[in-house]
Amino acid sequence: MASAATTGTLGGNHTNLAHLLGQTLDSRLTSSGKPIVFLVGEVSSERHSLESLIRREVWQLETFQSARELLARPRPLVPNCLILALAVPDFNDLDAQKQIARERAETRVIFAANYADTPTIVQAMKAGAVDFFVKPFMDDFLVRAIREGLERSLAALRREVDIRDIRKRYALLTPRERQVMALVVSGLLNKQVGGELGISELTVKAHRGQVMQKMKANSLADLVRMALKLRPTPHTILMA
Repeated sequence: MASAATTGTLGGNHTNLAHLLGQTLDSRLTSSGKPIVFLVGEVSSERHSLESLIRREVWQLETFQSARELLARPRPLVPNCLILALAVPDFNDLDAQKQIARERAETRVIFAANYADTPTIVQAMKAGAVDFFVKPFMDDFLVRAIREGLERSLAALRREVDIRDIRKRYALLTPRERQVMALVVSGLLNKQVGGELGISELTVKAHRGQVMQKMKANSLADLVRMALKLRPTPHTILMA
């Protein structure tokens, strides 16, 4: 079960961010929109030591027995990171890290282990871990990594808000306006777009004007930027 939460600080209004995402947050733990540090630990004594450290930094804290238990928790749309406090990380732990990256890409992962070999550390870092600590390590280094993880998480959530907003605008376009937009951002001139679609240049200009207005694009470069964000990527955390 999750532990009780305390206070926390990080720039930005995360309650408004969650509202923009159109999601219902767990009112008991995230109504204030404060960052959360998740802690998954195998050894109770070590877990308690990390709990004390995190609470001193006044972040919200939730503890779990396993990554699977964490994934069963409703997704919190506030900056968050996960500390995997393990005796000796194995392939199952690395698989859990990859699953978290797939399902909750805004959740940044930090490893804190009693022992780990070089291949395991390399795999974890390649999979996107913020850092990998092997005992003994200084508390200050871990705190610094948590702060970095929360900042990365905030940036990911802000990107999601931006993408969702762009998708909502794109949904307002007619099929013809979408065709025009696709050809315009590919670099074709109005006359060439008209040739491709079998319509006049004047009609293309009218559709293009509607596209710019509905997408709230200030320039062609702005429209191209939006079009690029609409393309799905492996790192997209948007829930379509």
